[in-house]
Amino acid sequence: MITLMTNKYPWFFGAVVYEIYPRSFYDTDGDGVGDLEGIIEKLDYLNGKPNSLGVNAIWLSPFYRSPMVDFGYDISNYTNVDPLFGDLKVFKLLTKEAHKRNIKVMIDFVPNHTSDKHPWFLESKSSKQNPKRDWYVWQDAKSGNSPPNNWLSVFGGSAWEYSIKTNQYYLHSFLKQQPDLNWDNPEVRHAIQNAMKFWLELGVDGFRIDSAYYLSKDPTYQNDPINHEYDPVSGDPYTALKHINSKHGPNLTKYLRELTSLVKSYKDRFMILEAHPEKTFDVSAYVQLYNDIDATVCAPFNFEEISLPWDASAYKTCIDQFQARLKSIDLPVYNFGNHDRSRLVTRIGKQAARTTAMLQITLPGMPVMYYGDELGMRDVKIPRSLVKDPFEKNVPDRKLGRDPERTPMQWSSSINAGFSTTTPWLPVSGDFHIQNVNKQLKDHKSFLNLYRSLL
Repeated sequence: MITLMTNKYPWFFGAVVYEIYPRSFYDTDGDGVGDLEGIIEKLDYLNGKPNSLGVNAIWLSPFYRSPMVDFGYDISNYTNVDPLFGDLKVFKLLTKEAHKRNIKVMIDFVPNHTSDKHPWFLESKSSKQNPKRDWYVWQDAKSGNSPPNNWLSVFGGSAWEYSIKTNQYYLHSFLKQQPDLNWDNPEVRHAIQNAMKFWLELGVDGFRIDSAYYLSKDPTYQNDPINHEYDPVSGDPYTALKHINSKHGPNLTKYLRELTSLVKSYKDRFMILEAHPEKTFDVSAYVQLYNDIDATVCAPFNFEEISLPWDASAYKTCIDQFQARLKSIDLPVYNFGNHDRSRLVTRIGKQAARTTAMLQITLPGMPVMYYGDELGMRDVKIPRSLVKDPFEKNVPDRKLGRDPERTPMQWSSSINAGFSTTTPWLPVSGDFHIQNVNKQLKDHKSFLNLYRSLL
């Protein structure tokens, strides 16, 4: 196993992290949705047995209480488990069993926004005089009752939603059911830190911080400038603007340092930031993040390889330029696939994906792999009638939907790929069952053995 886990280095230097999308990993209660019990049952697949993958940590996508409008990224309770996945008792058991197998547990944390069903927001929207009014971002309308500015939602349309009751708009950088918290309010930051402490006290080993750049906005709410390179025919509508005011505000460094200080107050914990530079492959933006945070306990994902064409010189240039700018304490976190991007094999092909596995596992730092990529799983075409992702529903026919890469894990050649005894929440891959099953099994096994041999 290629790691640097010695007395000189903390566990996260060289750790291989495996992202699990809980809804799609393994269903034990027969409702078609994966659960925490399912992850416990499959821990030996990840580590602890001679033929395990040998991963050192798991990263769990959200499992908190949620209306599931954005499948867990709309949180209504930061300190509890949604019954769909289990309960706190099961989560504690998961952490205990993972640690028995030398698997660290990292959890997705969403500090920028909550669900509109969160008690905080229900209070905030009730009146302008409510003590939690300033926990979210509220602004008066412009003339003609138009939104306060031109900021856009990642999921399409304006980032502002009008509230008739209080005659103001609230900000939602994502869905209207995901109102942005007001991080300029110290009470909000304190509440978020308390929620993080809750999980740290339960024994989690770290966090993946969702949408880190959005924690601070321009306090004067200036318009975002127009992006003149935007393609209105095929482009993502969100890219019609350059988002220099609606995120990455002047207090971002302060707020991230508060979080890293909290993480550092616990022994051997680590935090990864989801942070996308506005420009494609902006090395300086990555370097600035490392400089702004405490790099001994925190690092940003490097997402650049996800968007690169499959070309050796392009990869070499990108990696060389990135590595050349890092300090010795800066941990590179290479991420070639995740729950928001088309699957690796679909993007570049099976043979190239096998080469990428070798590349990722031998690069310096922390490799993060997405569940099923070790099997060569592909995107699944989702019939319109079965689409679940609000992104695809809000911005159809732009190939922005994330359902194809979130389909159930393929555990066997049995019905529903061994994921569930009932119809899964998303279709399983047809190429695993309907086509030549024996060939697919052979291909998957060889890909898995390659990954195991590298670890």
